[in-house]
Amino acid sequence: MRKSRLEAFSDGVIAVIITIIVLELRVPRGADLASLQDLAAPFLSYVLSFVFIAIYWNNHHHMLHTVERVNGAILWANMHLLFWLSLVPFVTAWMAAHLFATWPTILYGLVLIMAAIAYSVLQNAVIHLHGKESILATAIGADLKGKVSILFYLVAIAFAFLNTWLSVSLYILVACLWFLPDRRIERQVDRTDAGSDSRATSDRPPTT
Repeated sequence: MRKSRLEAFSDGVIAVIITIIVLELRVPRGADLASLQDLAAPFLSYVLSFVFIAIYWNNHHHMLHTVERVNGAILWANMHLLFWLSLVPFVTAWMAAHLFATWPTILYGLVLIMAAIAYSVLQNAVIHLHGKESILATAIGADLKGKVSILFYLVAIAFAFLNTWLSVSLYILVACLWFLPDRRIERQVDRTDAGSDSRATSDRPPTT
């Protein structure tokens, strides 16, 4: 099966998720700058969630660039990822409404953990179909950054019982780790393309 419908559907769902998040930003009651203070927590939550969704979209795009075909396992793994991402607007709004209280911040972290696990499941489904020598498998290797991210989420959830700002700081740290698109995949794709161009040149008959 071709990947075009999976890409189009995923892009549409992610666009809707971002739209829902921004709709949670309410217009201030007053017309002065002081009235913007009430938007501090919602705006910080919005920015954090927007960055996370953007990170997933970027890396999802890079992952699918390595995909030649899809099967049922990849389709369901992708839906699994979108399910957890679709919960981001809810936990974002709850956390913002209660000024980063303990349980909303914990639930936010749990959704991030499940989304990270779902992304890993999707990666494994792609690798299983394309083989351990595929571009994606070679690029991510042991996926240390993905495993470290999940560890940070777990620590952040534990910190929420002490100080939720420590949790938010760790969420931001993970976002910083993933802010740039996955260069491992880009480099591997570039190497593969360069190798293909080199072979094509060597196979070309000489001109006279």
